[in-house]
Amino acid sequence: MRILFDHCVPAPLRRALVLHSVALAVEMGWQGLENGDLIAKAEAAGFGLLISTDQNIRYQQALAGHSIAILVLLKQNWPELEPHVAKVAEIVAEMRPGDYRELPL
Repeated sequence: MRILFDHCVPAPLRRALVLHSVALAVEMGWQGLENGDLIAKAEAAGFGLLISTDQNIRYQQALAGHSIAILVLLKQNWPELEPHVAKVAEIVAEMRPGDYRELPL
């Protein structure tokens, strides 16, 4: 699956998702985009999953009808997130088009 990390997702998480193709919003030149534009660009570019730390994304965006899945991590600090990378990878493997999940850690 092609995965896009929003600008606040710790880049080292990419190492836990080696079975997937991971890109960072900043690598794509999309770091300044608002959520709606980021979701649209990610879908158009063929990403299957957006990982974000923006807990308001589900309130700000009409998520129904999107093909991209969205996983929101409720922590963005790498030292706090690192012990949970196996759980993140497990949830990523379960995500399907249009899914929305939040991962409290």
